[in-house]
Order: sequence, then C-alpha cells, then structure tokens
Amino acid sequence: MLSGALFGPLHGLIIACTLTTVGSTNCYLLSRTFGKRHIVRLFPEKVAMLQRMVEENRSSLFFFLLFLRFFPMTPNWFLNVTSPIFNIPIPIFFFSILIGLIPYNFICVHTGAVLSEINSLDDIFSWSTLLQLLLIACVALLPGALIRRYSKDHLKLHGLEPNGHQKILNDRKTR
Repeated sequence: MLSGALFGPLHGLIIACTLTTVGSTNCYLLSRTFGKRHIVRLFPEKVAMLQRMVEENRSSLFFFLLFLRFFPMTPNWFLNVTSPIFNIPIPIFFFSILIGLIPYNFICVHTGAVLSEINSLDDIFSWSTLLQLLLIACVALLPGALIRRYSKDHLKLHGLEPNGHQKILNDRKTR
C-alpha cells in the first residue's frame, strides 16, 4: 500500500511486483541452502500433501503454481520455502510469482493510492472513494472465483478444500 501511496498506481505496482518477486526468490534460495530438513521436520503432513499435488501436476507445473498464487487462501511463505524441496526450477518459480501476485499487488497498491488521496473524514465517505474501494474489493474476489470455476477441469486438485486442508481430514473430524 505504501508504494501506491508514494509512487502512484503504475509505478507502485511495478515496484511491488519487483520486490515481492525478488523477496520470494531470495526465500527460495535460502530455503534451498539451509532449510530443507527443517521444513520437512516441522510440517511433514503439509509438505507430503503439497508434494503429491505438485507431482500430479508436474506436466502443467507453471499453471499449477499460478493457481496457488492466485488462490487467496494459499500461504505464499509456505510455497516459497517448500518449492526447493519439490525441485521446482527457479525460472518457473520466479515467473509464477511475478505473474501470480500481480492481482494481490494491484489491490494493495491501488488501495494505498486511493487512501493517499483522503484528506479528511468526509473524503472517506465520498461516493467516489466508496465506489473505488468497492471496485477494489470486487477485483480481489475475481481471481478466486475464476480459478474455482475453471481450474478443477484442468488441474488435479481433488481433495483440496478452500482453506488448503485435505477433504479426507475434514470428513474424519465430522464422524
């Protein structure tokens, strides 16, 4: 949001996309160098579930990673630290972040740009500001809705609930 407030929507978006991509790639490199053992030890079930999904979607890995980045409930930090474990090539990882986080970065940057134009409490409740924030909220919901509608036909995502847990675990808890 700060980059949108300081640099405007276009330059702020470029800065935010660059920084999130570079930061995530550094996290990937640090995890590859120092963290593989620790991640597997700390999150064995989640790593195993994600590894199965990565292997099932190996033929369309880039689009699978895009799906995970677009999906609002996927923790990006976990994808960053586990990607080296699954032998995801760094160019695929890099471009899936660069493209996949554009919607999120756009929302944050544009929100910051809108909020930077507010000078008083009256500006918050102006029709222009409310409509802009409503439009941003609708844009935030769009990737999740489109992915939910179209991804199940192309990606092997059986058993994945919206919160990232396996359906089998949820079924066992209800019994």
